[in-house]
Amino acid sequence: MSKQVRHIATVAGAALVIAGLVAMLVGFPSPDGSATLFYLTGEESPFGQARALWNLALEVTRPPLALAPEAPIQHLPDNPLGANVFLEGEVEVAKRERTLRMLRDAGFAWIRQQFVWADIEIHGKGDFEDRRNQPPRSAWEKYDNIVELAERYGLRIIARLGSPPRWAHRGYADLGDFGPPADFADFADFVEVLARRYRGRIRHWQIWNEPNIYPEWGNQRANPEDYTRLLCLAHERLKRVDPDNVVIAAALAPTIAQDGGGYPGGGLSDLIFLERMYVAGAARCFDVAAAQGYGLFSGPFDRRLSPLQTNVARHMLMRDIMVRHGDAHKPIWLSEANWNAVPNDPSIADLGRFGMVSAEQQARYVPLLFERARAEWPWVGVISVWFFKRPSDAEIKQSWYYFRMVEPDFTPTPLWEALVAYGRRR
Repeated sequence: MSKQVRHIATVAGAALVIAGLVAMLVGFPSPDGSATLFYLTGEESPFGQARALWNLALEVTRPPLALAPEAPIQHLPDNPLGANVFLEGEVEVAKRERTLRMLRDAGFAWIRQQFVWADIEIHGKGDFEDRRNQPPRSAWEKYDNIVELAERYGLRIIARLGSPPRWAHRGYADLGDFGPPADFADFADFVEVLARRYRGRIRHWQIWNEPNIYPEWGNQRANPEDYTRLLCLAHERLKRVDPDNVVIAAALAPTIAQDGGGYPGGGLSDLIFLERMYVAGAARCFDVAAAQGYGLFSGPFDRRLSPLQTNVARHMLMRDIMVRHGDAHKPIWLSEANWNAVPNDPSIADLGRFGMVSAEQQARYVPLLFERARAEWPWVGVISVWFFKRPSDAEIKQSWYYFRMVEPDFTPTPLWEALVAYGRRR
């Protein structure tokens, strides 16, 4: 046996021992070597497990992360179960109510819901009448109903803010529907109007979504300094209205890209983006950090931690940055989390972009993610599963459609059934 082969065998053997210890420490069963390797690598195939073990062996040489697991953490909920919903797209009030009733009955405590700027202050600054169809009506009507229904069913709202109206882009570059406004003060004014209207009814406000990738910061390069300026303006207004408002920074998309974005597929590493936010003074402007908790190409127990690897544990690298900047007391909420149970159909756009798992794997993995967070990540708060349902099946040929928990007609998927069972026994 060559020296190299002996070394690999030694590393693999040590990894198996470590895996067994980890499984025992966190309370997960490990009936055989294959299961133990799954709990260590997040991989189910022998080839994937072997590759992951090699990656883990190489990571031994890296300095340990500063995670401060014993630090007291603010804004941790009793119940972390959240769901992303698109209630603004549901025309029928009965469907909005059915959605929230189902989530409540399944044990969920949170909904992450967009309050779309372009759908509220539609035609001009200070104009909250919807004249897109006749007869005109208040643009607040739909959102008032969402807030009232959430209160009725005891669900707390994470209000995701962004998507400027066309008038707010005038005089600026053509940035598309998601780019920031020409004048950041217009966004701050909108945030204050929202906060005053729903004072005491909505307390959790998330400022933007994935500004580190295209197209969420528009047709331009990601700019952590500009995003920080927008965040700080919103923070000041929210705290002015109610000091108890909780400001959540934008969820950063997990990416290893460093080109800055500005075109399809482009982006800036979430780790670089966060570091530059801190340098720009963001620490004083948010109460909760946010990440995306997608499993992508491996399962919920993938323990690889590399800036050049995206997996469900990547937020640990964000935590390291936060601790080094004195924010050990702040939690990370996972704004979106899931695995993509997309059918192996070549007619589906972006097939494999978000990974590919079976419906059975998706149904196993998501509850296991909640369990891993409970056992290993004391800094992780709300985890919002992406997503409950879409209003229609118009996007059925898009791979991201297959993150859904139920079909547009409320037919449950295996994932939904697994989450109902998990929510009721936790």
